[in-house]
Amino acid sequence: MKIGKLPNDVLSRLVLDPISKYGLKRDEMITSPSVGEDCAALRFGDDICLLSSDPITGAAEDIGVLAVNVNANDIASAGGEVIGLMVTTLLPPDITETEISKMAESLYKSAHDAGIAILGGHTEVTDAVTRPVISCTVIGRTKRFVSSGGAQAGDSVIMTKYAGIEGSCILASDNREKLLGRLTDGEIGECESFKNSLSVAAEGRIASEMGASAMHDVTEGGILGACHEVAECSGKGITVYADKIPVLPVTKKLCNIFGINPLRLISSGSMLITASQPDKLIAALKDEGIAATVIGVITEDKKLIVRDGVTEPLAPPDVDELYRAKIK
Repeated sequence: MKIGKLPNDVLSRLVLDPISKYGLKRDEMITSPSVGEDCAALRFGDDICLLSSDPITGAAEDIGVLAVNVNANDIASAGGEVIGLMVTTLLPPDITETEISKMAESLYKSAHDAGIAILGGHTEVTDAVTRPVISCTVIGRTKRFVSSGGAQAGDSVIMTKYAGIEGSCILASDNREKLLGRLTDGEIGECESFKNSLSVAAEGRIASEMGASAMHDVTEGGILGACHEVAECSGKGITVYADKIPVLPVTKKLCNIFGINPLRLISSGSMLITASQPDKLIAALKDEGIAATVIGVITEDKKLIVRDGVTEPLAPPDVDELYRAKIK
């Protein structure tokens, strides 16, 4: 099997179909597992409990920062407030105490700064991994649940920030020595600084308050993968205008060095939002200093991408470009 998330068709066939056959459906459940849905949602009285799980496997540096933000973003994408994290850490046998301490401090400081409690978890050394793996379950709450699958035909498709910012951060941090001479110190520093832009808590709050029909955190598969997933989860089509997707110059340069597509690169820190009144939402986001751009429209059926005036089918997410990256 290829490294990375299972392709959506394989995920559906091997993982989700058996759930539909054997999985229990409880009265508390608002959602059922599906492709593209960021969170599980359970109703407890007047409150909705949100839960999500994500591992960090593709990064060596800043793994604690990524673990907190990637998981918290799923709750933000459902319109919720994060309460806490359960953290499972798997460590390779050759790891040192200094490395464990650095990783734990990074994770706990990031959680503290975000107002997130560490609720518990599990830590072990195992030869089943060759580098640290952090997997978190995040718990949140909300009064209004925003699904990844709520998009309606005619809604504008809005993305916040820029494509590939998480991938740029990971590639620059993990390959600093190899990039010297190909990127300036300032460009490497700019990419590494993207770790400070990985949260989508603010846009999640604003978009939820303004009645967004769907929100989705842009992770593996990049912005194009997220567009396909929102359409698939909503049972709708989508037309994406590739030329309107904002990519920072340093990300373009980095992706050229590695021979990868920034539009298919892991992009935590960017949120995909669908809304019927995009101008008001974009203005509200920009008032908070959050860049936002209309990049497409939700349609009734076909999933399409328009690039340089040519329209073609929008392919589903495949292996993230992070795992294809090799310096040319």
